[in-house]
Amino acid sequence: MARDEREPRGSGIRARVARELQAMDAAGTRKRLRHLTTATGPTAQVEGRGEVIVLCSNNYLGLAAHPEVVAGAEAALRRYGAGPASVRFISGTTDLHRDLEQALADWVGAEAALTYASCWTANEGLIPVLAAAGDVLLSDELNHASIIDACRLARGAEREVYRHADMADLEGRLRAHAGAPGRIIVTDGVFSMEGDLAPLPEIVALADRYDALVVCDDSHGLGVLGARGRGTAEHFGLLGRIDVITGTLGKALGGAAGGFVAAGRDLVDYLIQRSRPQLFSNAVPPAVLGAAAAALDVLRREPERVQRLHANVAYMRQGLRAQGYRPLEGASAIVPILVGPTAEAMAQSERLFDAGVLVVGFGYPVVPEGAARLRVQLSAAHERTHLDRALAAFAAVR
Repeated sequence: MARDEREPRGSGIRARVARELQAMDAAGTRKRLRHLTTATGPTAQVEGRGEVIVLCSNNYLGLAAHPEVVAGAEAALRRYGAGPASVRFISGTTDLHRDLEQALADWVGAEAALTYASCWTANEGLIPVLAAAGDVLLSDELNHASIIDACRLARGAEREVYRHADMADLEGRLRAHAGAPGRIIVTDGVFSMEGDLAPLPEIVALADRYDALVVCDDSHGLGVLGARGRGTAEHFGLLGRIDVITGTLGKALGGAAGGFVAAGRDLVDYLIQRSRPQLFSNAVPPAVLGAAAAALDVLRREPERVQRLHANVAYMRQGLRAQGYRPLEGASAIVPILVGPTAEAMAQSERLFDAGVLVVGFGYPVVPEGAARLRVQLSAAHERTHLDRALAAFAAVR
């Protein structure tokens, strides 16, 4: 039957999308975007709502609107323009890229680093290059979606998923693949939905025993863990012992965008030659680089921000427990509160928003159905007055 040309194309697809959106509405799980009209800080203005306390941002060190970070972005923008309008190997590399990449490498205890548009693209640009045909990728079952997708792109390699932080399961899988030409253990440093840490000391010991490479995405650990905010490796006394670290510039380091891979010099140079997101995407814009460089300078000068962050985490955890909440345990700045059904997590998030606190409910497909949660995230910029107001809101909605 001929299609009526007055009707939009793809009618079957359009109808399916409409049905799924209607089902989300009926289940109370459809996400709604909220529009901020100010910079992100301990509080922000939300269009149609006014001021709210922000307890869902990755702005862990409170640097997103720091005057030096903003000035760093402005200075880079004025000197280099909006961007080089090119990929790195053509005319897209500036001295700003080189200098920040070396600073990032030094910070995480690596020889070299390479920036990407995001940590998602860093993971997707790294793992398929590392894993050749016949190699095996061993990935924690709760790893971030970017790691999962990156492992799927490594089509010639075998993929194994080990139980979350279960070192006996990981060792069994390493032993089963002892004859593979290469073994790569991939883990988050901080698991973003749980707030717990990877058992890096045990992972490194197994990697030594079975000649495996360790890749750690430390996006939620950098700026948060370790005495000087150098991440999960510093927290465990393992600086320089992790083969590859991926991270983001879009969380503790100013909150703009961008990611990076930090590793040995040869491996980073190999990525320059072979990594498709690096070869075919424009370089990270100068303003992002300038902001991240300034944020790193502030952190190195003011490591006490890390201690202030952890004091805020402890205060919020204690306050929630006093009200009867049972947040998941963890050493990070993420405090998840299990709710159960996705619709209930979304509803509690809305009630908190009405009470002036911005906390997001996470449900399926981000986490399994039945394990939905409110994810509270703290910042060094929060004052006790912010936290007390937030705790009062939690008490009211409970």
